[in-house]
Amino acid sequence: MASECIFCAIVAGELPAIVIAENERAIAFMDINPATRGHALVIPQAHAADIGDIGAEDLSATAALAQRVAARAREGLGAQGVNLLHSAGSAAWQTVFHFHIHVIPRYVGDPLVLPWVPGPGDAAEIAAAAALLGG
Repeated sequence: MASECIFCAIVAGELPAIVIAENERAIAFMDINPATRGHALVIPQAHAADIGDIGAEDLSATAALAQRVAARAREGLGAQGVNLLHSAGSAAWQTVFHFHIHVIPRYVGDPLVLPWVPGPGDAAEIAAAAALLGG
């Protein structure tokens, strides 16, 4: 898998990365295309394409490591906030098809602008979507 997946190649030591933390199932390393200072990626060591493909234990370990990295961003870098972002599928901007969580430190006045601007939704449509998602 490492030859086909850039993140698997990083896990295998075939490609360089600045590793900042790891646990028995996940690894965190610096993003080489950072959105803000300290932007890191947290991935499971085992290949999984996205949120629909990852096993529960790997997801738990990856989320726990992302939480640790987010705390370090606040403590070590002085970030005033942190965005955690996972994209599943091309329509959601996923470009590397190995599950990963972006840990993006946020600073007052930083240049990052996410494309979603919250606004009120249609109550009936919200309720209809909820009915399809529940259960």
